This record gives sequence, C-alpha cells and structure tokens, in this order.
Amino acid sequence: VQLQASGGGAVQAGSSLMLTCAASGGAFNTYNMAWFRRTPGKEREFVAVTSWSGSGTFYADSVKGRFTISRDNAKNMLYLRMNNLKPEDTGTYYCARGLQYTFLSYSDSNHPRESEFDFWGQGTQVTVSS
Repeated sequence: VQLQASGGGAVQAGSSLMLTCAASGGAFNTYNMAWFRRTPGKEREFVAVTSWSGSGTFYADSVKGRFTISRDNAKNMLYLRMNNLKPEDTGTYYCARGLQYTFLSYSDSNHPRESEFDFWGQGTQVTVSS
C-alpha cells in the first residue's frame, strides 16, 4: 500500500487546513486509518484515528474539538480537517494504515500505538506562526 499525504502549508494561528491522504495499491476500506505528527523536539505522536467504516473516531486530547478525521472509502481517501490551528501544531503530519476490522477501546491513557500501523505516508509539513 502506498499512502500519499498532502495539504500542509504555512499558516497563521487561528487558521484552518485540510490534510489529505491518498491510498493506492492495496486494501483501504477494511483498515483503520490514523494521523500522527512529529513536532519540533518531540517524538512522533498520535493525533487521530478512524475505524475502517468511519463510524468510530478517537483524538488526542491536544486536538480534540479542533481537528476532525474522516474518510471516503469510495475514493480511498483519508482527511484531517484542522481548525483553530496553534503554533504547537507545527510539525510533520503522517497518515498510516492500522488494524483490519478491529477498533480498540482507545482512551487518553491508551492511545493507538505505532506498532498497530503497517504502512505510512511520507509526511506533509504544517507550520503555524503566531
């Protein structure tokens, strides 16, 4: 499976961006999909996950209420709508393919682990200035 992330850019705080991830070359609609990010000086961290059908979602507390993950299985596309962006959202955003037909009971103390994800996109840069 190949994942191609795009849509990043340089914006001011309070702005919005829509990231997209195009999947090709393998199964998409039976797998959970997620966004992770690597912010300056930190390890890659979980942002949001959606179940294979799109009916289940879970967000990191830092983006809850501002970001929305969605998918279009007919188009093999994953999205991340980011509103009210903050400087601390600056980083490289990665899409990733997760578990098949299994959406675990995630919580603030039990985020999706990178080991659940087998294919990763190349990343798209988001820069938010104050």
